[in-house]
Amino acid sequence: MEEAENPADGSFARACGVVTGGAGGIGSEVVRQLAAAGAAVTIADIDEEQGPAVADAVREAGGTALFVSCDVTRSADVRSAVDRTVAEFGALDAAANIAGREGPLGSFVDYDEAAWDEIVAVNLTGVFLSLRHELGVMARQGRGAIVNMASISGLVGGRGLPPYNATKHGVLGLTKAAALEFATAGIRVNAVCPAFTETPMISRIGVTAGTPAWDSALERIPVHRVGQPAEIARAVLWLLSDESSFVTGTQIVADGGYTAQ
Repeated sequence: MEEAENPADGSFARACGVVTGGAGGIGSEVVRQLAAAGAAVTIADIDEEQGPAVADAVREAGGTALFVSCDVTRSADVRSAVDRTVAEFGALDAAANIAGREGPLGSFVDYDEAAWDEIVAVNLTGVFLSLRHELGVMARQGRGAIVNMASISGLVGGRGLPPYNATKHGVLGLTKAAALEFATAGIRVNAVCPAFTETPMISRIGVTAGTPAWDSALERIPVHRVGQPAEIARAVLWLLSDESSFVTGTQIVADGGYTAQ
C-alpha cells in the first residue's frame, strides 16, 4: 500500500481491503482495526448473520465496510468478494485471509474422512483460492499486501487435530511460495501464527475458562494467559502496513512464548 504509515493512526486512509472470515473472532477484530485506521473493508464470510452485524458496527463507528457472503471453498465466491471490493472501493490494497476451521478432535486411526476433507477445503484450498484471486488484482495494480492466518500448529506438531495441524503447515508453504513469485511485483505476502486465542474456536474444542483444558493451555504458555483477538489483529495490521515494507515470505509468531520452549 502507498498510504500506510502507522496502523494506529489513520495509516490505511484511502486503502481498500478484504478480510475472509471477517465475521469471526480474530477476523472481525482485523476488520474493526483496519476500518478504524481508515480503510474501506469488505467482510467476506459464510456467516450471514454475524457478518452484516460486524459491517453495521463498523459503519456506526464512522468507518466504511460491506458484507459479502462468501464460502472460501468456492472459487466463484472468492472471486465475487474480490471483484465487489474493487467495484465498490476502487482497488485492493490489503487482504487478510482469516477464514478457518478447527474440526473435531480425534485420533489418526479413526479420524472422520469427511471432516478431514472439510478442514482441508476451508483452511488450505480456501487460502489458495483467496490468494489466487487477490494476487491477480494486486499484480495488475503493481502493489498490495496479504496476510494469511496460520497458527503455532503450522510450526509444531500437536495431538487431536490432524487436518488442522496439516493445513496450517500448508498455509505457511503457500505464503512463502506466493511471496517469492510476486516479490518483484510490489506485493508482499506474510502470515501470523497465534497460539491459543480467546475466540469461539478454542471454546469449540473445550478450552474455556475454568476447565482443565484451559488450565492446561495456560501451563504451556510462558506468559500464563491466552491471547486476545485484538493482539493478533495488531500483528496482521503491521504486516499489511508499509511499516513492514521489507518483510515478505515470513511469519509473526504471536504465542506468548509457546514456541520458544
